[in-house]
Amino acid sequence: MGSHPRLAHRDDVAGARFLLQTGPAMPQRGVPSPANGLPARVRTESPAPWWLGTHGGAGESTLAGFVPSSAAAGHAWPLPRDVGGTQPVVLVARTSHRGLESARLAATQWAAGDVLGVELLGLVLMADAPGRLPRPLRDLARHVAGGVPRVWSVPWVEAWRSGGDAVPHALAVLRRDLATLLPVREA
Repeated sequence: MGSHPRLAHRDDVAGARFLLQTGPAMPQRGVPSPANGLPARVRTESPAPWWLGTHGGAGESTLAGFVPSSAAAGHAWPLPRDVGGTQPVVLVARTSHRGLESARLAATQWAAGDVLGVELLGLVLMADAPGRLPRPLRDLARHVAGGVPRVWSVPWVEAWRSGGDAVPHALAVLRRDLATLLPVREA
């Protein structure tokens, strides 16, 4: 396996690619609620998806700038205004220990059923530094990845530090995968 968990794909007979889930698709019974999870706010907007940074500096605003019709959730679960509605959400975290632990906590909060009306699509792990993750962080990233439906990894992009708008291949894959996962919205 590479330096981060990867989104799993498989090829069908005609060569088309389909997304495979790498973790649970819905909250699970028996998962205890964490004591200090992220706050939640009812939102009237309906971007597709919401980027939920699990900690400050996670990269939710960066992703919102690169993915049309998406928005940063401001570090709070975006709950739907209407009962029975859903909000598509992707968690975002850096690959530092702090970032991975905050992603684990958010995934636990979702798995416990604490955020009704959220359709968790997965987790984006944003590289916190160039190069390969040290083994303890790789292991923690794999552990966290097992608690969410899908995981995407975005490598370190040096150009972003100085305001550049380079688009790594991983971001193009993420956008393509989201287009597959999200229904087409009426304008």
